[in-house]
Amino acid sequence: MKIEEIKEKSISELNELIVDSKKQLFDIRFKRAANKYENSTDLGRANSQIKELRKTIARAKTIITQQQKKTAIS
Repeated sequence: MKIEEIKEKSISELNELIVDSKKQLFDIRFKRAANKYENSTDLGRANSQIKELRKTIARAKTIITQQQKKTAIS
């Protein structure tokens, strides 16, 4: 998910996004550990999904922190 899309969301929506992303991350890691991927192409796709999900979680947490600081100052 792009940073512009994440910035448009409220804090509650961002928290939901984090929870959903963590669930997806768990599922992908579990499948990878259980050798559920048939070939190296699927495994490579799973690795890129993990990378993207981790970035999305980090971006969402960053935006939450920024929004909280903004409201604390005001």
